[in-house]
Amino acid sequence: MGRWKPDARGRMIRAAMELFAEHGFEQTTAGDIAERADVTERTFFRHFTDKREVLFDGSRTMERTAYDAIQGAPAEFSPLDAALAGMVAGGGLLEDRRDHAVRRSRIIAANPSLLERELLKLAAMGDATAEALRTRGVADPTASLAAHSAVTVFRVAFAHWVSAEEPPGFAACVAEAAAALRALK
Repeated sequence: MGRWKPDARGRMIRAAMELFAEHGFEQTTAGDIAERADVTERTFFRHFTDKREVLFDGSRTMERTAYDAIQGAPAEFSPLDAALAGMVAGGGLLEDRRDHAVRRSRIIAANPSLLERELLKLAAMGDATAEALRTRGVADPTASLAAHSAVTVFRVAFAHWVSAEEPPGFAACVAEAAAALRALK
């Protein structure tokens, strides 16, 4: 271990993504990540509770961004449109990190326990979105239906965005998925 280097958290995330891609999630340890990032294992655990959290590190920020965007949506927006504004804002955090999102998506898809964790994080985003709608005065079941529909749109849009060879922007993927949802009448 040499002298202190800046951006330990960023280095650990990059190291984890490289190691997960090279050796697989299950075969990579927190110690491997710390070593590759040139930090101690203790430093790793100061930043992340476990190696899974490296992949889900931005979930709270995304939830908060979506919540704030829903709160800031124009009053005349329907509950679904306000929730979708939140999804666009949350997804906007990924816009300049598409390569990372693609790699993350592949790592998660290859591991059933990570897929389960991803679904739990999406459920939490749905709950936070419903709470944001309730704060706007939307009653249940409308708040819950709009929130979970918007998260489903987010999930479909994200899948398209990470799998397309030359995808449009994330907001366009959300708009396309939302249009498909509205066409289900």
